[in-house]
Amino acid sequence: MRYVDVEQVEKKMGSRLLTNNTAKAIFFLATLFGIVVLLTLIYRVFSDSLGWIDFQFITSKLSTTAERAGIMGAIAGTLWLMVVVAPVTMFLGVGTAIYLEEYAKNGKLKSIIQTNISNLAGVPSVVFGILGLTVFVRSFELGNIVLAGGLTMSLLVLPIVVVASQEAIRAVPQYLREASYGMGATKWQTIKNIVLPAALPGILTGLILSLSRAIGETAPLVVIGIPALLIPLPDGIFDKFTVLPMQIYYWTVDSALVAEYANLAAATIVVLLIVLFLMNSIAIYIRNKFQNRF
Repeated sequence: MRYVDVEQVEKKMGSRLLTNNTAKAIFFLATLFGIVVLLTLIYRVFSDSLGWIDFQFITSKLSTTAERAGIMGAIAGTLWLMVVVAPVTMFLGVGTAIYLEEYAKNGKLKSIIQTNISNLAGVPSVVFGILGLTVFVRSFELGNIVLAGGLTMSLLVLPIVVVASQEAIRAVPQYLREASYGMGATKWQTIKNIVLPAALPGILTGLILSLSRAIGETAPLVVIGIPALLIPLPDGIFDKFTVLPMQIYYWTVDSALVAEYANLAAATIVVLLIVLFLMNSIAIYIRNKFQNRF
């Protein structure tokens, strides 16, 4: 018969409780530090933007005079960039996910593709900028136009769409596929009429989140040479352009020379934050609305 040393057990329990409380305190302080920094940044941005965001600021073009400068060109460039990024990432990302989940057999090829997709998700964005500069700007001789920027940003966010689409397709119950096959449908008919409609909410959520990242990225566009000068508004995907993050970057740099540019950068940040908040809210709404569908 074994006897339990009560004193030793109490000592171990006390040590574990101390470790647990210490870890809890460290994690709480780390979270609190992040929240304080975030609130400080938000306060600084909103306070610097007061009095600068108005209808004239939204609808005016870029100007060398801070009081007359606006972001209409950057907004138009951002919209044209999304015109390229959205369809490219949707077709390539969803197509890749369908192949990997529905057609690809388990083996080395699928494993290699899956591993590379996971690795691409962790590659720094500036590397995609170098790739875009080499392939689209120089090899294809597109220059720093909307199409080159959109294709570069599509490569950046493509892994997000692929992974999100795979998870959405994988979540479709197998009995729906079996019921479709039982009715005499082919594999593609089952995918088109059963799987994709059921997985669409998850796919759209991933797509919107990927577009949110594309809108907020600056490094790839800096590398491929997107300007923030007094250029005309883009009328198509073959025109030169600028975007909101690029305008923020250049106004922040120029604020060392003209103090008012810091206020313009803060106002542009607020506009960009509102756009990102709306896009993420739409993604959350879609997820919550359809998550209990099946």
